[in-house]
Amino acid sequence: MITLLTITFGLVGLDRWVLPTLFAASMGADLHLNAGDLGNLVGILGVAWGLSAFFMGGLSDRIGRRRVLVPAVAAFSVLSILSGFAGGVVALLLIRAIMGISEGPVASIGVAVAVECSHPKRRGSNNGLFQCAFALFGLALAPIIATQLLRVTSWRVVFFLVGIPGLIMAILIALTVREPKTTAAAQQAAAQGLAPGTAPAKPVRAPFSAMFKHRNVGLAMAGLLCAMMGIFVLSAMMPSYLTGYLKLSNQNMGFVASAIGFGGFLGQFLIPAISDVWGRKLVSVLSFVLSAIFLWLFIRTGASMGMLFGLLFVASFANFGALALIAGPLAAEAAPLGLISSVAGIVIGCGEVFGGGIAPSIAGGIATHYGIQYTLWFALLGQLIGIIVSLFFKETAPRFTKSGKSGGASALDISPENLAGTLN
Repeated sequence: MITLLTITFGLVGLDRWVLPTLFAASMGADLHLNAGDLGNLVGILGVAWGLSAFFMGGLSDRIGRRRVLVPAVAAFSVLSILSGFAGGVVALLLIRAIMGISEGPVASIGVAVAVECSHPKRRGSNNGLFQCAFALFGLALAPIIATQLLRVTSWRVVFFLVGIPGLIMAILIALTVREPKTTAAAQQAAAQGLAPGTAPAKPVRAPFSAMFKHRNVGLAMAGLLCAMMGIFVLSAMMPSYLTGYLKLSNQNMGFVASAIGFGGFLGQFLIPAISDVWGRKLVSVLSFVLSAIFLWLFIRTGASMGMLFGLLFVASFANFGALALIAGPLAAEAAPLGLISSVAGIVIGCGEVFGGGIAPSIAGGIATHYGIQYTLWFALLGQLIGIIVSLFFKETAPRFTKSGKSGGASALDISPENLAGTLN
């Protein structure tokens, strides 16, 4: 299941980030679109993704993972194919908005499924493995795949080709994914002292407000926003910064910019795994510190390709690692009974709407009025605020909370005392 989730989330990244490359290569000229249209296409998907991650995540907590996840994977794949038939910006905006709605659940439900099928000591590593493919497929491989395919076919056919694998994954997920054996109802029955398989006398679903009982939920929303300020501003503005401000050639720009994807891939995989051993709080603080230091060094570096690549690689490694840690195990371990996907959804949704939708727009305004180079300082600001937010996280890694006292009732801490407290 982890393998299928990893490949599927990688395809989400591929379908999402293949558009900017196709836009720059030929699509924008063919459809007579400008940079503002590109910004709107990227932004509308991010906002739709964020809202959907929360609402669809909550729906999966009610009706099951498979019933939401499979249609979502099939839908974003079909919409990728339909992008190749678009004749103008209005059609593309509609398609990308619906695509964001269908991609959002893959993130929030994927976190929940990865947690539910993992041993407690491997929650971080399995979540990191699941999430790391997004950066690898979307920001490292998508430009390469798109430009190579454009050598033999049109951008319309590229959209068609990248959509087909998702349909295959939807079928495999439908055959593989299983609903968690320990459902909220079963946990409630256990708390009421009922025999296994017996429905609770008074089925109770944790209210919406219960999601914020653990302080890490609100902090995770703020922390993920900080992480995404760095990721999305850098991803959107880096090509223009390298060619327009540092005057690198297109080929050299592509080499340096790929550091975001390759560094992010390793960071999303390794940093959550490290947090299984060192703890969520310490690793989140160190990730933001490392990202801030190397981004600051990158800002102060001239047109030296090797140095630029190395600094951006490490900054992206830490930045994406913080994102994976906060959106995955840290958010899931703060969730109340039956609301793992809902909590992951609201955390991811907040980060996407503001970090993926609004922050790039603000960066665009900064670039227009003050210069492209100052957008990197805006991304750095997000990392510095992230350090402060992370200092207030409460430790929830199982290695450090064997007593079950993680600072609040969690869906992943199912001791009778915790269950009873949550139900009360």
